[in-house]
Order: sequence, then C-alpha cells, then structure tokens
Amino acid sequence: MQPHDFWQELHPPKTFSTAGERHDFYVAELPDGRQLRLPIRVLADGKHALASLIVNQASFVVQEALAEALAARIAVHDIDVVAGLPTLGLTLASGVARALGHSRYVPLGTSRKFWYREELSVALSSITTPNQEKRLYIDPRVLPLLEGKRVALVDDVISSGASIVSGLALLTACGIEPVVIGAAMLQSERWRERVDADGRQWSERIVGVFSTPILEQTENGGWHSPG
Repeated sequence: MQPHDFWQELHPPKTFSTAGERHDFYVAELPDGRQLRLPIRVLADGKHALASLIVNQASFVVQEALAEALAARIAVHDIDVVAGLPTLGLTLASGVARALGHSRYVPLGTSRKFWYREELSVALSSITTPNQEKRLYIDPRVLPLLEGKRVALVDDVISSGASIVSGLALLTACGIEPVVIGAAMLQSERWRERVDADGRQWSERIVGVFSTPILEQTENGGWHSPG
C-alpha cells in the first residue's frame, strides 16, 4: 500500500486474517466486524511498533463509521454535550456529536485567543508531538454549555494517556467531570496507570471503537502481538 492509501477504505468482515505475523499493515476490526488497515509505526527501540490512526487523513466514509461506532458506545450514558481534544480528536468529536443528534460540540484548543484566561488552561503533551510545549485551553464563553451537563470527552487515540489526562485536568479545574471518555482507538493498555494516577478510576469510564496492542518484532522482520 502507498502511505496515502491507509485509512481510506473499510473492508467486509474477515477480508483479512487478524492472526499471525504482520508485515505491511495491522488489521483493526470495528464492532460490526468491518476491517480497517492501519500502518505499522516502529518505535524508537526498533523492536516494538504500534498501529497508527490519523483520523483527519481518513476518508469521510471511515471518519463517519468511526464516529457512529463511538457514538453508539457512549449513547447509553445519556450525553448532553461532547467535548473534543485537539488536534485530531476534534474531527472525531464533531462526528460523534452529529451522530448523537447534537447541534454542536465543544472544542478545546491549543491556540490562545486574547480573551482566554490563563487559569483555564493546563500543560498539554502528546505521544506524537513529544518535544512541543503546548497548553490546552477552553474558551470561557462556552463553559455554560458544559456546566451541570453530562459530558463526553473525546480524543482520536488514547495511547500514553497524556492528552486525556490534560483534558481531564482542564475540565476538572472548571468543575466539570465527564461521565464517559471515548476514542476511536485504544492503543495498548499502558495509558491505564497514567489516567488513574490521581486516585480516580477514570479508566473505568473509557470506551473505544477498537483496541490495538504494542507489537513485537519477529525473527523474520515482521510484527506480532505478544501472547
């Protein structure tokens, strides 16, 4: 596959085998069995890799399928409003809100407008941009949309947990406690310890469309799921 071909097509159930060694791509399965091919990104140690998902590069068909699947997972929580994390989480959050029948969603952001308040911000880090110092902001004008409401916090991928922790810290500072946290992909299990580090069991509120493991390199130069 060419790099630009990933995330463009959903395949019928059982089109590709999900067992054994992988070389060119990882196969993720949606709840209805449809399959999505994801590129494999090698980690710094050269011995491990992750399946990658870049939602805003996906076709509209894939974006809509992921948004609808996640909306179905969080609909049982009777959500009033969806809040989205930048940058890639905003694409998914918008789609989830539409799939839930909402007229709008609340985007968090990293761009500080002149009317923003510094106390309504927290430091933000991400596994995909580890060397960039950012802050996560909420527009004070949208706080009434969240206060006293049943909020879903949405990101595209939960991997290290860093972005979700920042989002939770910001909403908590505003007196807002999400009832559910959603993502298209839950990447391994390593995020659990970080999101629960403050003593709250946030991990129990996290749902995803699909999960992917950390992959290990094989003797043949391919990749496989441990265990």
